[in-house]
Amino acid sequence: MARQRLEIVAGLSLRNLKPRVWDGTSPFHLPALKEVMVSWADLNRMPSIRRKAMREGLHKALDIPPSVSIYLDNGAFNFAMSGGEVSRKDYEEFVLRAKPDWYVIPQDYIPAPRMTDKEQLDCLERTMEVNLAYSHDGYVPIIHISRRLDSYIERLKASEILNRKSVVALGGIVPNLLRMPKAMAYDEVLDMIRRTRAEFSDKRIHVFGIGGTATLHIAALMGIDSVDSSGWRNRAARGIVQLQGCGDRLVAQLGKWRGRKPSDEEHKQLSECQCPSCLEFGIEGLAESGIEGFSKRASHNLWTLLEESRLIDSHISNGTYACWYRDHLNNSIYRPLVDSVVKFDDALLS
Repeated sequence: MARQRLEIVAGLSLRNLKPRVWDGTSPFHLPALKEVMVSWADLNRMPSIRRKAMREGLHKALDIPPSVSIYLDNGAFNFAMSGGEVSRKDYEEFVLRAKPDWYVIPQDYIPAPRMTDKEQLDCLERTMEVNLAYSHDGYVPIIHISRRLDSYIERLKASEILNRKSVVALGGIVPNLLRMPKAMAYDEVLDMIRRTRAEFSDKRIHVFGIGGTATLHIAALMGIDSVDSSGWRNRAARGIVQLQGCGDRLVAQLGKWRGRKPSDEEHKQLSECQCPSCLEFGIEGLAESGIEGFSKRASHNLWTLLEESRLIDSHISNGTYACWYRDHLNNSIYRPLVDSVVKFDDALLS
């Protein structure tokens, strides 16, 4: 399969759809955005929206144009935190009637790094049971980065019908990147992503939960097709903005949240930002409080991710990535991982 540009799927919150980045009449419109994601956990908590989507279709209910695809996540992480389970019957009925453009199996069981081998095996068995039960129609199967990854790959490929799927979703990365207890070493995580890509070279691979500018580089370099994250919204709610090529910066003091403030050079970078929000409202808008300030920071953050992805793709395609990223990317945590991926891929150095 030919390498394609990494797609950014913007995670939404149904409690507050602002900023309406898909709306051509909004000052925060981002034309480069092609995919958004909603969570079944949100829909489960908001029955009025769920019923409306089932009556009218998800696009019409949320007033999102058909040109922007809507992904449906099963909300497994949220359900796991509350000790709950997804109602498969309700999820199936919703998929059938609301017609999301992309949807995963109703539930997967996420193996935390701290789990024992037996507990991770149990997650594998339960997730594969759902993968096989929903091997029909358009349901996307899920596998997890874990000590059981090889078994996931082996069993998915052993199923003729699952192996015919054109897309696989990969979860379980976030707990390891966030260094939760007993998280795998970064090199192990990279090796597992690399193996997954190689084993499913004929399929699109979607990775859950990647939304930092530096981690986008890793995903793109390893041939991942799409990633999703709500980080652009979560950071904005905490007064944080994302900058191209570096870490997050705090621009609005909101409650207890703390963070690194922009340097003079980064302040200049923000003052020259070409995102619709900064062009319309200036850098001062990023520091505002309330829903207006949130919308400006969130729109800026998502534009930054989309633009970073565009630049990565452009430099990989024209063979200049290996030279470009050395000056562009200065993230202290993930830069060594990008160095490692580039060094592994001889094509990037040629």
